[in-house]
Amino acid sequence: MYLPLPGFLDINRVGELYLERVAEVSAEAFRYAAENRVRPAREDPIRVAAFGIDVQVGFCMPGAALFVPGAVDDTARALLWLYTNMAHITELVFSLDTHRVFQIFHPAWWKDAEGRPPAPMTVISAKDVRSGRWRPTRHPQESLSYCEQLEASGRYVLNIWPYHSLLGGMSHALMPAMYEASLFHALVRDTPTRFDLKGEHPLTESYSVMSPEVKEVKGQRVGEFNQGLMDHLMTFDRVYVFGQASSHCVLSTLRDLQQYLERTDPSKLSRIHILEDAMSPVPAPPVSPLPAALDFPRIAKEALESFRASGMRVVRTTDGVGE
Repeated sequence: MYLPLPGFLDINRVGELYLERVAEVSAEAFRYAAENRVRPAREDPIRVAAFGIDVQVGFCMPGAALFVPGAVDDTARALLWLYTNMAHITELVFSLDTHRVFQIFHPAWWKDAEGRPPAPMTVISAKDVRSGRWRPTRHPQESLSYCEQLEASGRYVLNIWPYHSLLGGMSHALMPAMYEASLFHALVRDTPTRFDLKGEHPLTESYSVMSPEVKEVKGQRVGEFNQGLMDHLMTFDRVYVFGQASSHCVLSTLRDLQQYLERTDPSKLSRIHILEDAMSPVPAPPVSPLPAALDFPRIAKEALESFRASGMRVVRTTDGVGE
C-alpha cells in the first residue's frame, strides 16, 4: 500500500539548510503509524533496505563545495519514494562521506615548486609527483605509491577536490529533509537507521562505502572491505540504492557490490535495485581535450548499463516497491 505524505514535509524545501524539526517529526510519527496502521519493520514478510549514498549537505545543497547538479531533484524524488513506500521499507541505511583537512585528495596535501596548493579539480599523476611538479606536504613516499597504485587500478586518477564533508562541519550532515525522513521512518517502523562512515584515512580515497580505492600503501594498511555492511545488506530481500554521485560514490559502491556478489553468489545480484532517477553524475571538468577518465557523465552512463547487464535491477522512484 502507498502511504500519504506527512504534514511536515514541504517538498519545496528539500534543497534548503535548516535545523531538523525533531519534536514536530516525532510527534507526527506516532499519530501517522496509528492512523495508517503501519506495522513494525520486524514483521515485514519481505525485507527491503533503502541504501542512501552520501545524501549530504556537501553534495546535495546548492552552493556547497561539491554540489552535484541535479541532486536537489534527485533528493526530492527519493523522499517522495521513501514516504509513499514506507510501509514496505524495512530499514534505512546511509553512508556518510567523512573527511578532514589533510587528506591526499585535498589541496593542503600538495604544493608546487613555489609552495602553492593545487586548485580544485587539478589532476595529479604519478609522473607529476616523480618530476616534482606536485610535491606532497607530508608522507612523500606513500603519496607517490598511492598515485601509482591508483593509476594501475584503471578506475580513477588522483583528482584534487575542494574541501568537503569535513567532520564537524555542516557539509558533513545529511540534508535536513532526508534526516527528517530517517527519523520519521525509525519511529513509524520502530527500527533504527544505520549510518556507515567512510573516507577518514588520510592516505586513500573512499568513493565506495564498501572499500577504499587502495587498501595498502608502502606496507601500511589504510583500509579494508566493509564485510559487516555487506553481510547486513544481504539480510534483505531487496536493496534500493540512491544518492550522489552516480559517477563516483554510488558507482564505486555498486561496483564493489557487483564484484563481491559475482564472486560469492551471483543469484543475489537481482536483489540490488538502482533508483536511476535519484542520482546524478559529477559534471566533467572544463578540460580540452577531455581525458576519458574525467568524462564523468559518460562513465556513469556506461556503468549503469554494465550493472544492468550483470543482473542488477535498474528502476525508477515512480515504480514503487510493491508487496
